[in-house]
Amino acid sequence: MGGRSPRSSGRLPGDCLIRGRFEDVVPRQLELFQREHADLILSCEAAERAYDQAERDEAEERYGDCLDLVETGTELLAGLRDNFAATLDEESAEPYKNEFNRAVARNFSRFALGLEDM
Repeated sequence: MGGRSPRSSGRLPGDCLIRGRFEDVVPRQLELFQREHADLILSCEAAERAYDQAERDEAEERYGDCLDLVETGTELLAGLRDNFAATLDEESAEPYKNEFNRAVARNFSRFALGLEDM
């Protein structure tokens, strides 16, 4: 379920990989997500550890807890992405969404899988 912990530096590991028209905006959006939802990110990590350590009879429930948290993070990121995309013209919105999704995959991989479907 990969992902990463909030970092005090405010920089994202994939920042230097973001190139193109939205190279300034996407990292700022992900830094905002990281700051505002640090508790969610930490809860995802804790839920993943609980799942990994769960006994067989508890594992399914722990996995469900983990998936619920990941779904919440994915929905928050999709909302952030889609709200900004709505301010762009149609020609710009799709490239922006693609850059955003790639940056999420690099920086918050646990939230990336369902993001493209939203």
